[in-house]
Formats: sequence, C-alpha cells, structure tokens
Amino acid sequence: MRKPPSALTIAGSDSGAGAGVQADLKTFAALGVYGTSVLTAITAQNTVAVTAVHEIPTDVIEAQIDAVVSDIGADATKTGMLSSSPIIECVTASLKKYAGIPGLRRLVVDPVMVAKSGDSLLQEEAVGALRDLLLPMAAVVTPNIPEAETLTGLTISTDDDVRKAAKEIVAMGAASVVVKGGHREGPATDVYYDGSSFREFTSPRFETVNTHGTGCTFASAVAAGLAKGLPNEDAVGQAKEFVTEAIRHSFPIGQGHGPLNHFYKLWK
Repeated sequence: MRKPPSALTIAGSDSGAGAGVQADLKTFAALGVYGTSVLTAITAQNTVAVTAVHEIPTDVIEAQIDAVVSDIGADATKTGMLSSSPIIECVTASLKKYAGIPGLRRLVVDPVMVAKSGDSLLQEEAVGALRDLLLPMAAVVTPNIPEAETLTGLTISTDDDVRKAAKEIVAMGAASVVVKGGHREGPATDVYYDGSSFREFTSPRFETVNTHGTGCTFASAVAAGLAKGLPNEDAVGQAKEFVTEAIRHSFPIGQGHGPLNHFYKLWK
C-alpha cells in the first residue's frame, strides 16, 4: 500500500477529545493523512470547562519534534495551543532547525487563545511572541474574530474591519490568513487573504452547541490539504467544507459544548 501524506500537530491535549491534539489527529485521519503529534500541554478538560493545565517542559517538546521529524518527517505542520513565550520560542527554534524539510514550511498557525468554555489557553505575555516569532513562519494563519482583534489591536465589527485585520496579519509576515466569521452575525463567512486578493468562504449556521474544537479542526483540515499538495486557498476551501459537514452531523457529548463529528462520512 502506498504511504499516505503525513501531517504533524504541535498542540495541547484535550482530555475530552473534542479539541486539541485529539481533534487534530481525528481530522488528519478523516482526510486521509497520517497524523503525528507533539504535546505542548496537558489540559484537564471536558465540554464544560478547563480545570487544570500542565505545560510540557520545553526540552521534552523539542525532543518530541526531533523524534517525529528525524524519522517520519512531515508534509505539513499545524500549531495549536502554545501557552507561553518559552514554548513558542522552543517551537519556532525547532521549526527553523528543520527548515530544509518542506513540510515544516507548510505551516498552519492556529493562534489558540481561549477555549470554547471561555478559559484562557494563552498567557497574555505570550501574545507578542506569537505575533513576532511564529506568524512570520506561517503559510496560513487561522484566527477567529477575537484572536484577530488581539493580534492586530483592532476592533472588528464590519466587513471592512475584517479585511483590514487580514491585511495587517499578512503584513506581520504570514503568507496568507483566513479570518473566521463564526463570531459574527449572519452566515458563517470566512475571509481569506494572501497579500494580493481576497476570497470569501460562506456556509450556513446550524442551531447546535456542538462546536467544541471547531478552530482546531479547521486548522488541521487546512494542514491536511497542504500535506496532500493543495495550494493554500484550496486547502482553506476544503477545510471549510469539512468543518461545515462535521458540525452539521455533530452529536451531543457531555453537558456543555459537544464536539464535531469528524467521521461523519463513516457514520452516516
């Protein structure tokens, strides 16, 4: 059997398995990509709250990256929860160390800041490191509206605001950005910008609370597309379609925000 493309996620663990590394690996598998993982933090988390966070020591994070990349490699890479400046510095140093591997340059940065429950997953002091160190390495950055506001310092309420924020994020060094529209009113419209042109991806909204892990799933779906050789814009389009259907076919788990159904194609 021919070896499938592979993608590496560098992110935190969600014990409830709706978000984080668990959601990333489900997404990779559902999209036909072999997933590998580097844990940056362990969270005690369910559909209601994050009750504890333990950051992985940076030497162990570095060792995980070395172990995966030196043996399996990666056709694309995705970062998620990087909760502190030392962790961001460690990850960016490792990515630069392996800059000769194309898959580590096909980098999707999900600037994870707050869990669906409202709990903070990024220390305030680390925002600058995320902006200055990691964003310039990204092929695609995938902020939601609050994350885009934090990165740019803008207040985003109109279509023009979204486009202005997208331009500012690309000006920070990213090759492209998709500002997700889930926090705005009306249809869920994501705005993609690559430094020269805009494209909108729109989907209907569904009356459901089962949206835990949406951001992680979207970013890892983009990475899966890049791993399979899709251009940035097409990878974003594939990710939008995947997340839309995973929400459409979601099911209730727990007492709060349930997860997406990553394997909806198998479970129909």
